[in-house]
Amino acid sequence: MSIISIKNIGVPIIKQIINSVELAVVNKILKKGDKLPSVNSIRNKYSISRDTVFSAYKKLKMRGIIQSVPGKGYYLISENITTSKKIFLLFDELNAFKENLYNSFISKLEPNIDVDVFFHHFNYDVFRNAVINNNGNYSYYVIMPGNLNNIGPIINFLPDKKVYILDQIHDDLKKYPAIYQNFEKGIIDCLNELRSKILNYSKMILVFDQLKQPESIKKGFKAFCYNNKIQFEILSSIEDRSIEKGNVYMLLEDSSLISVIKKARIKNMKVSKDIGIISYNDTPLKEIIENGITVISTDFNEMGTKLAEMITNRLKVKIENNISLTLRNSV
Repeated sequence: MSIISIKNIGVPIIKQIINSVELAVVNKILKKGDKLPSVNSIRNKYSISRDTVFSAYKKLKMRGIIQSVPGKGYYLISENITTSKKIFLLFDELNAFKENLYNSFISKLEPNIDVDVFFHHFNYDVFRNAVINNNGNYSYYVIMPGNLNNIGPIINFLPDKKVYILDQIHDDLKKYPAIYQNFEKGIIDCLNELRSKILNYSKMILVFDQLKQPESIKKGFKAFCYNNKIQFEILSSIEDRSIEKGNVYMLLEDSSLISVIKKARIKNMKVSKDIGIISYNDTPLKEIIENGITVISTDFNEMGTKLAEMITNRLKVKIENNISLTLRNSV
């Protein structure tokens, strides 16, 4: 097995060399007294400069992990490295909710665990490259697939026992431990709680980005409308549509929320009186604007805490993170 791995163009080469040595120690591939790959062998294999390799080895020497023996090379002298585990965390995109999840996650981990964050932005090739290029470099792999389909064969490259799935479980990912949302059930339950208020409006409008949003949200929305004989419409965007009195808008993206509020003000419409608004995923700002926006959301802080507990305790389970309604003044 190759000890040094340089695959990810988004991570400095020096850091990748250091990470490779640390991971080899953690995985018992390198033990005290073992010789490390020579500077020249690394340079030749990866077409990098000798100075880059020397710099990485110098940092390891300064930490007391390796030493150089003149005329012989570099040897491991300590298995007591600061970082005992490294976690690969692949998000779909960056937003306030992911930041809350991340902060909660790292705050509950042991202090000697490093987390590297990557984003695939709902792009299959970016997702594939991130996974393949980092295979073997981490102790655990936490993957948020988003709406990407047919990614099971890619994730199968990773060691099964080191993979955790976050937020959405596709059919080809069900063998992995996960913390997830049951979007369809959560939407139906929360809309049922709002049923008496929704019936005050003549029509429901869901603004749904098929690229980013879970299909099960749309399924739950449609099931609620059909079951309650509510007229509805599903739009991919609200930007080119005027808003109409008597509609209640279910808005999954904050950009759609801002757009609807702006359009309402231009038409002198009052939120909760002339139109209703139901937003998705809570933020502190939604407690304030328009005297409070009603929100359907999971608890991302709780999701991060549970994820940390799963990894710390090596739990191989599936945990549903609850979706709940926060009723405010927008319906």
